[in-house]
Amino acid sequence: MIEIEVTLDESGLLRACRASGHAGAGKAGGDIVCAAVSVLMRTAVRTLSERRGIEIRGGAPEPGFLWLEADYTAEGREFLSACGDFLVEGLGSVAGEYPKNCRISIRRT
Repeated sequence: MIEIEVTLDESGLLRACRASGHAGAGKAGGDIVCAAVSVLMRTAVRTLSERRGIEIRGGAPEPGFLWLEADYTAEGREFLSACGDFLVEGLGSVAGEYPKNCRISIRRT
């Protein structure tokens, strides 16, 4: 089971996202759930890290664990909002389609 925890600030902007675990929906290297979560998370990190006004930290220190954290200024707020919404919608969609393999929780600070 992949456990995803998303943290949004009081205005609903993405502040952090962590995905841990293994989906078990296929053999290693061919697990569609793992691939979907990995692509969404890695694309978010790369896309956000190229924007002014947004500072991203993140990584994949070991198999089965991805994380990102975001800080922003007024200049990056709108782009972070759009990208964060996209990420949460995508991860939520994966969890909705594969509830035995992926679960998402959203926490507001």
